[in-house]
Amino acid sequence: MPSTPPTPFVLRGEFIPLDALLKAASLCSSGGAAKMLIVDGGVLVDGVVETRRTRKVRAGQRVDVDGVCLLVQAEAEAADPA
Repeated sequence: MPSTPPTPFVLRGEFIPLDALLKAASLCSSGGAAKMLIVDGGVLVDGVVETRRTRKVRAGQRVDVDGVCLLVQAEAEAADPA
């Protein structure tokens, strides 16, 4: 269970590679740091450990890293207040 409230991450396309997501969300300072975190098993995608750095993350998925939870949203979802 994450220690912080879920943080929305707005996706600007169909998907984002997992390592790029971690860098874009400022959870890692570099692509190399993201790769190491993923390879070491420090990232969960939808509650399952993910070790593929190029894993395609799509809208509706949840990514957990070190007590931080990202909820990936489509750009249209984020713009819709309903």
